[in-house]
Amino acid sequence: MPSHPNSRVITDFLDYLKIEKGLSLLTTSAYANDIAQFSDFLEGRKYNLARARRDDVRDFIQQLFANGVDGRSVGRKLSALRHLYRYLLLDKIVECDPTLNIDSPKQWKVLPKALARDEMEMMLRIPIPVSNGREAGAIALRDRAMLEAFYAGALRVSEIIAVKLEDLKLDAGYILVRGKGDKERIVPLGKSAQDVLVLYMANARTVLVADTGSPLLFLGRRGHKLTRQRVWQIVREASTLIGRNASPHMLRHSCATHMVENGADLRTVQTILGHADISTTQIYTHLALDRLKTVYQKHHPRAKAR
Repeated sequence: MPSHPNSRVITDFLDYLKIEKGLSLLTTSAYANDIAQFSDFLEGRKYNLARARRDDVRDFIQQLFANGVDGRSVGRKLSALRHLYRYLLLDKIVECDPTLNIDSPKQWKVLPKALARDEMEMMLRIPIPVSNGREAGAIALRDRAMLEAFYAGALRVSEIIAVKLEDLKLDAGYILVRGKGDKERIVPLGKSAQDVLVLYMANARTVLVADTGSPLLFLGRRGHKLTRQRVWQIVREASTLIGRNASPHMLRHSCATHMVENGADLRTVQTILGHADISTTQIYTHLALDRLKTVYQKHHPRAKAR
């Protein structure tokens, strides 16, 4: 095993697993790597294994999820830590177990990725391509209108391709959306989205609808209904121009993230997102706390050590 600040504790624990518990070499090796990883995490906080707190374990797990580690691997790492701290309790090296009352990884809600505000602004400011072809120009304007609608209303892909012309209430500044379970909700549209939608209605939809008489707001070539795959492609292509690889869900979560960062209450965000349960929206709570801490650190006269 490589040299490690907690190597003696880890070595003794692994010996205990092999001798007392009869675990295989493969299992103990995996446990060794998991515990060493947690120890490295603690070292960054100037802690050792004996001083770890429940918040440290939770933050470690959150970091694993944020780095794309799958739930099964996270579960194994948490299991290794639980075995370790039971051993340390028995050996009276620690007085409390920091892994107690830590939810199973299956129950964790990980905050979806979102674009930064300046990235979102850049994506929506990319000039609409000027094309000699009438249909190509209409499609470019349609794509911009869809991006604006995604970000303005935190829409899902299934919602945006199902929106009908009659659902758009530009004079009142909102759009009627049918979400999961066919539940309807009213979603406000900002000035930027309204302006682009006016242009789309006047100069693009009339071209795309052709003679189909389709009732849908956003249309494909010759009035065909857009597929989910095509919408994902549109968003990905637009985000590539700013050096990102975004998805429609990232635009939805960017809307919610930026609203919470700007002080929106969770009930309002819940309504806009169409979440049936406020607990689903609470994954954004830590954003409000991060914002609170940032403002506090910046403005409170005694927030920083002198």
